[in-house]
Parts: sequence; structure tokens; C-alpha cells
Amino acid sequence: MENNVSDQLFWDELQTLATNEQIESFREKFLDMHPYDQAVFFIEQVREIRLHIYTYLSPEETANIMEHVELDDIKPLFTEMDPRFAAMVLAEMATDDAVDILNELGKDVVVSLLTIMDDKNAADIKELLHYEEKTAGSIMTTEFVAIYQSKTVNDTMQYLKAEAPEAETIYYLYVIDEDKRLVGVVSLRDLIVAEPDIQVADLMNENVLFVSVARDQEDVAQMIRDYDFLALPVVDFQRHLLGIITVDDILDVMDEEASDDYSKLAGVSDMERPQDSALISTKKRLPWLIILLFLGILTASLIGQFEEALEQVAVLAIFIPLLAGMAGNTGTQALAVAVRGLSTGDYGKQGKMKLMVREAATGLINGLVCGTLLTTIVYFWQDDFFLGLLVGLSIMATLVIATLAGAFVPILMDRLKIDPAVASGPFITTINDIISILIYFGLATAFMQYLV
Repeated sequence: MENNVSDQLFWDELQTLATNEQIESFREKFLDMHPYDQAVFFIEQVREIRLHIYTYLSPEETANIMEHVELDDIKPLFTEMDPRFAAMVLAEMATDDAVDILNELGKDVVVSLLTIMDDKNAADIKELLHYEEKTAGSIMTTEFVAIYQSKTVNDTMQYLKAEAPEAETIYYLYVIDEDKRLVGVVSLRDLIVAEPDIQVADLMNENVLFVSVARDQEDVAQMIRDYDFLALPVVDFQRHLLGIITVDDILDVMDEEASDDYSKLAGVSDMERPQDSALISTKKRLPWLIILLFLGILTASLIGQFEEALEQVAVLAIFIPLLAGMAGNTGTQALAVAVRGLSTGDYGKQGKMKLMVREAATGLINGLVCGTLLTTIVYFWQDDFFLGLLVGLSIMATLVIATLAGAFVPILMDRLKIDPAVASGPFITTINDIISILIYFGLATAFMQYLV
């Protein structure tokens, strides 16, 4: 608690210094903070204070802050900056980070900023902008060091001293031939301890893993996670080295993909942000709600088909919410397991079949336990064995089928090349409501002579 109070007092002091234009004192305290903390402070300020801060910082210092700002918060910052200053800030940033920011801005703003920017930086950014979004090409950086296999260790080390300051990472050094094709990889450690006159070709590991420039970013994230890489080279169809993807970029991808999957599982078209207005939130939620509304009407019409059974045995209506709720819950559980396994690539062809068998067994065991328990409770509660048996059998069949549906629907969507997360919780819940109603009243019709 004391730390929070201390932090708030420090931030209040920074705000006062910025507002009163005490530039030197502000710079001394502000630049002593970690760039992430600078970004957090910067975002929480009102526009008027931020406009002051822009004038106190150089483009390079501002770029360090922007690289730690969430993309959801970046658009208002670059639209409020002076365009020339914004262009200089982008020029100071890593190319892939600058491209991510420009993808958040309108086309007119992008064209304007690229026109103002110097030719070299603009060319580097345009090179990445044309790659399709969410591919390896769109998230790679072109600020890397590639070394030639024909060079000696001594020549390579001299080259590194000159080029390393501009590179995003040099822990892995990718080796190319004279045609700039990727032929191997060597670690910085191996270079440091090697004899100066050894050729890089004799030192490198030819078994280098790489990804195509058009590879989906989710596949790249999976590959880096599986192999524990710090970076991964990106090549074209002729294996020319185009760029590298670093682990910090992949962490952003994982966060983005997780948020996307979560929003779909929640039945929202896009993840909401705290600053979204009620109108924007409604726009994101309403499409799914309308679909679910029509599915709900279908459920109601199904219940209407069994109006005669309800009139004869009114007590049947008591258990409709129970069956629908249990079906939705077990279906959502199976859905979460299936979507997670598919998104992480844990299930191959054999794994999907194994998942279905396991979920069927799980649904059967859960159904037997819950069915037996419910049969006993209803029998003593309503003093009617056949009503208890009806409800128990219904819950057992419902749990088995709802569990299978929760696992099968995302697998089917994955097979059809549709994001499995689209099989959202609300969608599965409503479908399983329909299934439970059909099972319950179907069995009730069969049991009717024993219930009346």
C-alpha cells in the first residue's frame, strides 16, 4: 500500500512539473523511469498534459515510450501529435512496431506520415505494410544481422561491431550465401569462442528452422513456443532471408490471439476496451445476441409442440431450466477443452478422435452419476418413481450428447477452416438447450401413460 501511495505522489509531482513547464526537472525524473512505466504514466494523462510532454522529449525518447503502449491505445496518441513529429517518432521505432501502429491508423493518415518520413525509413515500412495481416511477414522485423558463410570469424566480428547497434537481436546470427539464401545459423557464443581464421561455413549449424513469409502468425507462435526459440527467420519461396520474428513479437501475438478467442467464446465479435462507448459495446455484442434470440425462439416453439404433455403433467415444466442449464454447462466445459487443444495444436488427427472418445466417456460417467442422483431426489420429492426415472434418463442422455456436441462442433469448424472459437459458449449453450428439450419431451411422451 505504501508503494502505491509513493507512486501516486511521484506521478502527481511529474504532472505538476509537466504542467508548469519545468522541462529539465521533468526530463530528469521522467527519463529515469523504465519505458513501460513511462508509457503507463503517459497514457493516464489528459491530452493537454501529453501535448506538453511531446515538446519536452525527442522523437527517439518518445519512440521508446510508444513501443510499450498497447495498440488499442495508440491511435489517439498519433492523431494528436504534430504530423512531422509523429513521422520522426515512427522512423525511430523498430520497423515491425511502426508497421503495427500504422495498421491501426486510417489510410489517409498512413499516406501522410509516409510522405513526410525520410525515404529510407518509409521504404522499409512500406516493404512490411504490403504483407497480409496476421502473417509472418506482417510481424517480422527487417532490422537483423545476416552474415555470409564465406567470411571468417574475425571479419564477421568486425562486421557485427558496425551493424549490431541497429539490429533488434544478435543472439542468433543467420548465415546466408552469396544469393542471400538462408543456409544456416550460428550463435553469438560460438562466434566469440571460435578461432579468428575459421570460416563461418565451418562453424554454422545447417539444420536451421524457418517459416514462410505467408505463414499464419498463430503457427509461428506455436513453433517458437515448442522449440523455445528467441527468434525465427522468415524466408520467401526461394529461401531468401527476408526478416526475423523475435519472441517479444510472439508474446504480443499470443496475447492478441488469446483475447480474440476469449471474445468469441463470450459471444462478442471483438474484445471490448474500457474506453469503448455504450454504442460501440452494443455493436460488438448485438450480432450474436440477435442470432441467439432466433435460436431461443426455436427453443420456445419446440416447447410449444409439447403443450399437450405439459397440460396433462404440469410438473414436467419444473425440470426444464435444470436440464437446459446442465446441458449448457457441460457443453461449455467440453468446448473450452476442445478449443484450447485446437488453438495450441495439441490435437493431431489421432488426438481429435481420442478427444471425442474421452469426452463421450466423461459425458456417460457424469450422466450416470447425475441421472442416478436426480432420479432418487425426484422420487422422494414428488413421490413418483416414473417421473424420477424420466428426469434421470433425460439428464443422462443430455449430458452425453451435450458433452459430445461441445467437443465435436469446434473440431468440425476447424476441419472446415473456420476459427473453432466461433463455436462460442452462448452458441453451444443454446444448441444444447434445444437438444435437452427434444430429449426430455421425447422421453416424456414415451412415459406419458405412467405419469398421468
